[in-house]
Amino acid sequence: MKFNDGKLIENYGRPYIIAEVNTSHFGDIEKAKEMIQEIKKAGCDCVKFQSWKSHTLYAESYFKENPISKRFFEKFSMDESQLEEISIYCNSIGISFASTPYSNDEVDLLVKCKVPFIKIASMDINNLQFLEYIANKKLPIILSTGMSTFEEIDQAVKVIKSTGHEKLAILHCVSIYPTKDENININNISGLMSRFPDIPIGFSDHTTSTHIPAASVALGACIIEKHFTLDNSKIGMDNQMALEKDEMAILVKSCHSVYKSLGIKNRVVSEEEEIQKKEMRRSIISSKELSSGKILELEDVLLKRPGNGIPADKLDTVLGKKINKDIGKEHVFNEKDFFD
Repeated sequence: MKFNDGKLIENYGRPYIIAEVNTSHFGDIEKAKEMIQEIKKAGCDCVKFQSWKSHTLYAESYFKENPISKRFFEKFSMDESQLEEISIYCNSIGISFASTPYSNDEVDLLVKCKVPFIKIASMDINNLQFLEYIANKKLPIILSTGMSTFEEIDQAVKVIKSTGHEKLAILHCVSIYPTKDENININNISGLMSRFPDIPIGFSDHTTSTHIPAASVALGACIIEKHFTLDNSKIGMDNQMALEKDEMAILVKSCHSVYKSLGIKNRVVSEEEEIQKKEMRRSIISSKELSSGKILELEDVLLKRPGNGIPADKLDTVLGKKINKDIGKEHVFNEKDFFD
């Protein structure tokens, strides 16, 4: 399938790399724009925000018990006008803008912004009415699967597809921030591919590494989502596990390198390797001086480089043949050295 920015999304295809900003802009739109610039420089395909407000995530009773949380959400969230401004800015510098919505109104805003896809957060995988609302917008969907069982993923996919929606991708995800290597289970990517053979599978990574996303590309993951920050020493939601600009550039380069290295399943010897054969393989050579008319025996030969003579696996075809001229020691045999 293709996202609405024209990028082809398919298993084992070129990885589509999303930099997740979340709240690492700390509510500062100029800082958000600076982040977008660095994400673009790192080579990512898309920058993704979170379209949430305090009232779309928590009940008011929760905030009465946790007033600091409400102040945090209100300070670090982007309002509609800011998200629209960011969308326009991303378009102006040539990088895709996307976001994760948490309410119907936020979905509608993203449709207005013409995002390439709508990302569904792991927390909403069992929010079936919300899934149906998003699916009916007919934009490509990325479904994250943290905290969910295969059966819950099945249910979410069924609801989305029941609307006639077909442009769906699924991300393997572990919703622990950060995730330890031993808990990441990237073989789940292969499991998801087996269970949903017609759906592209990607990886939303919450480790602090750059190499695990690259390893997921080797398993065929075609979407990589990774948190980004300008400074991960600052205290903030998910900020400590986010990659800084140099690390993000390494991740992008590593993922693309692994993708290029995948090649094909059929065994093909390249032109470069054919040249190497002549340098590195062994040929049949004489172990001593031999006279014309000599019947070649095993004791008369050695197998050594270079490989530009009769190859080693043809030894049985030349033993017993008569030499048609005098041969010096360690001569590389060729077919013209023998009588027909």
